Amino acid sequence: MGRAGLLPLIDIAPILLALSVAGWLSWRFSLPGSFFHVLDHPGERSLHQQATPRSGGVAIVIAILLSWGLAGIVGAAPWQGVFSWLLAGTSLLAIIGGMDDRWDLSPGVRLLMQIVAALLLLMAGLLPHQLSLPGLNLALPGAIAMPLSLLFVLWMTNLYNFMDGMDGFAAGMAVIGFSTFSGLGWWAGDPIFMLSAAIIAAASGGFLLFNFPPARIFMGDAGSPVLGFLAAGLMLWADREGLFPLWVGVLIFSPFIVDASLTLLRRLLAGKKVWQAHREHCYQRLVQSGWSHRRTVLWAYGLMLAVCASVLMALNQKVVVQWGIIGFWGVLYTGIVLMVRKKENTGA
Repeated sequence: MGRAGLLPLIDIAPILLALSVAGWLSWRFSLPGSFFHVLDHPGERSLHQQATPRSGGVAIVIAILLSWGLAGIVGAAPWQGVFSWLLAGTSLLAIIGGMDDRWDLSPGVRLLMQIVAALLLLMAGLLPHQLSLPGLNLALPGAIAMPLSLLFVLWMTNLYNFMDGMDGFAAGMAVIGFSTFSGLGWWAGDPIFMLSAAIIAAASGGFLLFNFPPARIFMGDAGSPVLGFLAAGLMLWADREGLFPLWVGVLIFSPFIVDASLTLLRRLLAGKKVWQAHREHCYQRLVQSGWSHRRTVLWAYGLMLAVCASVLMALNQKVVVQWGIIGFWGVLYTGIVLMVRKKENTGA
């Protein structure tokens, strides 16, 4: 596969539409009197100090769906195959998330709908037959691949929701992560994947204009689970089409994945209810120990940009170099966790 070349106008138009629609709707929904002006009130498990609208996810999803629709109309992306299943899953999660933002649905109802959305991806054929690691290809029988893939999509869907707890954090990571996905799609010569990821990044960027600290609007449950679902879907899509292996996508979003996974494990071992809101993620603990929202989120952006740069460098390197990069990030994340713990204990 070769590179896709420069973006033609039919590709640029949906991206610009996603950016402008998400930005305009985020501004509109942040104003009192809007139908989607649903307030998130401060609580003991939140970091914000005043009631803030939490309907920005609606703006993101509307922008993505409209832009994907435009891409289908102009022929930049087909309305079938993986694209249609992503549309269906995105719409389902957005509707459930929007209802949850307004009426606080039970965790069981949310999980059931997330399972349905995850199954839609598997029905689209996004079921890996092997687990590819640098220099290794481990066969995955269907009896193993199906539950593992389902758990992976569910975890990414909820992970993004867990990590949406600070101004500009989840949206900024989406801009960086999905932009990197788009670049990898361009490099692999797949214009449909490239455009799909670019639209998600652009919609997240339009929302980020009003979510960067101090935030005027939050993402809410209509947006964060959708972005996690789309991250998982694009990783499985890229792996199936040979654009890049699954470990590359996981490494790109590793700042989210590592923090959420370690926090979940710590809460499980402590016997806490993992589905309840809390302030125990590393980024939340940094803010509570004295860092500002802006400083914390800018350091997080820098971390993810460094991860993405290392991924791009690793793609064409020897196996030993790829494992070295993976090992480097494992050591660095360990150091970050220890640094956060030290700052909590000493304030230094």
